[in-house]
Amino acid sequence: MSYKRNYNKINAVEAKKIMDTEKNVSIIDVRDEDEREEGYIDNSIVIPLDTISSKVENIIKDKNTIILVYCRSGKRSMQAASLLSELGYKNIYDFGGIIDWPFDIIL
Repeated sequence: MSYKRNYNKINAVEAKKIMDTEKNVSIIDVRDEDEREEGYIDNSIVIPLDTISSKVENIIKDKNTIILVYCRSGKRSMQAASLLSELGYKNIYDFGGIIDWPFDIIL
């Protein structure tokens, strides 16, 4: 059985470029709320992975919005990107974990 991934896997540099050049972008941090104390990317929205299916459509109503997803190491962001795709979002970019983010974070 072949699995078609309906989201884009990009790296941190590509994600930063999208953040800097696109206007309609939502950055989703799928870590748990307490993990944000370790630092987070500016303008990101916390929607923990276990709540994404029930909460995201109330927060991001436009299914064509560019969505950038990250977590700590990349595993949960991959799962979240897949869930977002199943919910009908069209422009999903998984850029992995904050541990690989070479740019500034909010502490």
